[in-house]
Amino acid sequence: MKVWSLALVIGVCLSAQTYAAGNPAAGQNKAARCLGCHGKDGVAVIPGYPNLKGQNEQYLVESMQAYKKGRRTGGLAGMMKSQVAGLSDQDIDDIAAYFANL
Repeated sequence: MKVWSLALVIGVCLSAQTYAAGNPAAGQNKAARCLGCHGKDGVAVIPGYPNLKGQNEQYLVESMQAYKKGRRTGGLAGMMKSQVAGLSDQDIDDIAAYFANL
């Protein structure tokens, strides 16, 4: 049983997607570009726009990366792509950490 449990733990660890955790304090300043639509507290000020407050950090990273790389399409994808185009991977990690920790 111990061998099975150890194998399961190792398998989960090896299969889990890893990502660099961002710095929420650094993300606060970098998130200034997001506040007009998503609100200073992460609660959207425009109906139909998503709230980012408390959202899963990894989800936010993956979403911003998808917009940046053109893998997300839809009504506001063009605007989002322009918002994230100049962000580094570290900027994205930091912004995601900021909103996830609100």
